[in-house]
Amino acid sequence: MFETGPTTPNDYLRDLYTRIIDAKAGFDVMVDKAEPEFLDVATSFRDMHAAHASKIADLLHGHVDADGSLMGTVNKAVVSLRAFFDEIDEDLMDQVRSGEKWVLEAFREAEAHCAAPHEAQLIALRAELEDLLERTAHLD
Repeated sequence: MFETGPTTPNDYLRDLYTRIIDAKAGFDVMVDKAEPEFLDVATSFRDMHAAHASKIADLLHGHVDADGSLMGTVNKAVVSLRAFFDEIDEDLMDQVRSGEKWVLEAFREAEAHCAAPHEAQLIALRAELEDLLERTAHLD
């Protein structure tokens, strides 16, 4: 049988949760391997994603897959491989921004399919991510 995309508000929340966990997986490795001048940035993204994942899990009453998806494993591998050949520093910000667009997309989808008060909570969380991206926009 073919798997369909999200159809219920909880499906959209689970999809968002998975994308956040997958993004956090890459930042977990990034924090371990970051150059000192980039450590605060990597830590900020990791900690924000951890907090957001916890809040989304609460909205889902804990019915989540804490391991994320295969993409989380890919994110870890990509960062580890890059660290092997290059420094984990602000040169990585283009890839960070690209990955965060994927998370922002899931936020918008969940917001569009969830009723208040979940919608308002999701908008606030998305605003935190957008603010962090804005605060790090000067890094290239």
